[in-house]
Amino acid sequence: MDKTAVVTVERQFRHRMYKKMIKKTKRFIVHDEENKTNVGDIVEIMETRPLSKLKRWRLINIIEKSK
Repeated sequence: MDKTAVVTVERQFRHRMYKKMIKKTKRFIVHDEENKTNVGDIVEIMETRPLSKLKRWRLINIIEKSK
């Protein structure tokens, strides 16, 4: 997929009844115009108009590059 990146957002919360910590992940298909991202980068994304069947987000900037 050219000019496309998959961004995973992980969140933790405590289950109301069982009080156990649960991790949920959400995947966003992101438009990366210049193909600047690499695996492990921390990025900022923004919602945009539909660009394809799955792409509704675009890359704003790279906050931290992976090592």
